[in-house]
Amino acid sequence: MTRARILAISISWAVLSAPLIYARDLSRFQEFQFGMSLPAVAKQADMQLSEARLILKRPAVIQELDWQRARSAVFSPQVDPVSEVLFSFYNGQLFRMVVSYDRDKTEGLTDEGMVAAISARYGIATRPAGKVILFSSSQVYNESEKVIALWEDSEYSLNLFRSSYQPIFGMLVFSKRLDALAQDATAEAIRLDELEAPQREIEHQQKLNQ
Repeated sequence: MTRARILAISISWAVLSAPLIYARDLSRFQEFQFGMSLPAVAKQADMQLSEARLILKRPAVIQELDWQRARSAVFSPQVDPVSEVLFSFYNGQLFRMVVSYDRDKTEGLTDEGMVAAISARYGIATRPAGKVILFSSSQVYNESEKVIALWEDSEYSLNLFRSSYQPIFGMLVFSKRLDALAQDATAEAIRLDELEAPQREIEHQQKLNQ
């Protein structure tokens, strides 16, 4: 039996052995539920609130919290071999998670094997042709990645990809409602910055001339 086959069976067994509370539930990733507050996520991830990064402060507050496996054993390796998770918050509510899977534990695993393992928990996946995911500049991935498989319902979306930057699998999971609000807020922030740029330049020149 090949190493990849052994890995696929091991991960699939771990997923199938997970508590039933996770089965077919796209509203969470392990213990992290969309809509959780930043303080609740920080506590669950064994992190400090001061570690959150401010990405946007108007017209809505968007923050990020970056958890890495080296700091705590938040995620069970028997359920998901996770090495890093970037949590994103819209006005203090968890709306997106970018999950990096452990390179050593998934090395040699094919796309089909990974899809099969995750499908054991979330059901049959769709295979969207050419769909890409955009990431913020703080990510280790490229700005866009091709989706290998997709699990979604009317409220949530889980997108599996293989990084083109590193030899690892990743998962983007998000609340459709909150993600749309975050995208709108980001677009509005850009519009406001462009609108106010001339006045800021005038004020800057006035300070220089004082």
